[in-house]
Amino acid sequence: MHRNSENDSKLKDSKIFKFFGRHKKLIIIILIIAAAVAILINKMKSDRERAAKEALSEGINTSTVMRGDVSNELTSSGTLEPKDTYTITSQVSGEVLQADFEEGDEVEKDDVLYVIDQSDISNNVDQTLRNLDSAKESYEQAKIEYDEAISDLGGGTVKASQSGYVRNITLKAGDTLNQGSNDIAELYNDSAMTVRLAFLSTDADALSIGQDVAVEIGDTGETIPGRVEEKSDLIETINSGTMVKYVKILVTNPGGLTENDRATAYSGDIVSVSDGNFEAYESSNLKVDLPSQVKVKDVLVQEGQYVSAGTALFTITSDTLRDAVNSAENSLKTAENNLKDAEENVDSVNENVDKYTITAPISGQIIVKNTKVGDNVNTGNSTTELALIYDLSELTFEMSIDELDISDVEVGQDVIITADAFEDKTFKGHVSNVGINGTSSNGVTTYPVVVTLDEDEGLLPGMNVDGVIVLDKSEDTLYIPANALQRGNIVYVKDESLTDENVPADSGEADEGIPSARVSDAPAGFTAVRVETGLISDDYVEILSGLSEGQEVYVKDSAQSFGFGGMMMSVSGPGGGPGGGGPGGGPR
Repeated sequence: MHRNSENDSKLKDSKIFKFFGRHKKLIIIILIIAAAVAILINKMKSDRERAAKEALSEGINTSTVMRGDVSNELTSSGTLEPKDTYTITSQVSGEVLQADFEEGDEVEKDDVLYVIDQSDISNNVDQTLRNLDSAKESYEQAKIEYDEAISDLGGGTVKASQSGYVRNITLKAGDTLNQGSNDIAELYNDSAMTVRLAFLSTDADALSIGQDVAVEIGDTGETIPGRVEEKSDLIETINSGTMVKYVKILVTNPGGLTENDRATAYSGDIVSVSDGNFEAYESSNLKVDLPSQVKVKDVLVQEGQYVSAGTALFTITSDTLRDAVNSAENSLKTAENNLKDAEENVDSVNENVDKYTITAPISGQIIVKNTKVGDNVNTGNSTTELALIYDLSELTFEMSIDELDISDVEVGQDVIITADAFEDKTFKGHVSNVGINGTSSNGVTTYPVVVTLDEDEGLLPGMNVDGVIVLDKSEDTLYIPANALQRGNIVYVKDESLTDENVPADSGEADEGIPSARVSDAPAGFTAVRVETGLISDDYVEILSGLSEGQEVYVKDSAQSFGFGGMMMSVSGPGGGPGGGGPGGGPR
């Protein structure tokens, strides 16, 4: 058993010897490479340790975890302007008759500033008013005629406006009647009758108008009362040389008298020398007034028929009825349009008259007065600036905000304002308007944001100011420089327990997967810590958890980018002032 073991051992040694013999060159090469790698690793470690020592000796850029108030802000400069500015100008020419104000005066909206002589348009005003009166009269007449037309046509039936008996009708179906007055028949009324009698010239002179006489009806011998209605001054000859004058006598028809009856008359010893036929006292033409030409469809009255106002006389065809109504409507519309034009002309003239009295368009202070009483205003050449008014109830200025930040701005946000003219003093304001009319320059678009001051003691229009819009704010919180934050949420914190010999290994990782200082190029002596952040800007980062006040942190880049006109973060220390540089303060 023992002998076998020895044999096996000898055999094994023999194999190893043979292997090394065969691969001697390869083994030597491997040993040389391994020695070179070891030398290189030691050199790299030495170089890193030397670099770390040099960095520590030269001074690594660090800061401390600070406590104070932090806020995200947008900043921009602007020039103060009044709430409203108005330049007083004139739209009319003439001599200034009144200008009862001076520079520095406070005026209210609608206060009279200037009165300019308006004599050059007085004739135009009078003529326009006369034209208006005429247009009103024409319209009223057209309306009356329209109403009458609608009434007279009666939906196609023309009616009488007179009373009496009809005779000698000249109207028939198919006739065309023209616009205006038309005679269609004779009209008489025999409730009263007249008789024309001859009296001796001297007897006629003895009778007077209105004198009562007796009238004797020839056929019956009946006597009825009469009255002298008319006397003729013409002497006529009858019956072989008898000189007479004719007298018209009026009687009331007792009933039964006709125009075929004859009569004589007397008064005392005065007797007519002839008899005469009775005539109807009222006799005239039956007329109709038409608004336009019409065509007769049917005649509705007969000879001898008694008609009164409103009695249907005839009908007209439907097409001429339509035309007549349209004509009346058109006439009324034309008159109405003429009246409207006249009223508009009056309004226009009144507006021009109003322009000769210039009132304050806004309440404010008179800043400039260029024109006084006696000066002539001439609008023919160019616009003359009579005066300038500022509304100083509020001061405003405009900030230019980058397109990347404008979505964060809202009306009502607080604005902190400083002025070149007032060092070490701040004023409060608020965003009153966010404009959407952007302006582009060199590929960058900015938007106007109007800021209204809430306090402006001592400030004047034209002063240069800087505005800071507070977007977000945290009070009494921890914060670090922005360049101390790396890899999203990693901060490298000074660890006194670490030395050059016990820095984290190159291949190692910190707790919970945090990269080592060596991997992230942090200097020796710092430990990676994961943090929870709050407000973040180009300059500072709010720390919600992971760090403690006073801890020293590594700041990768010493150059801090403080923006002007873009977003930045403002920091105040516990005492209300800005944090200081170096440990215990903000970056220098």
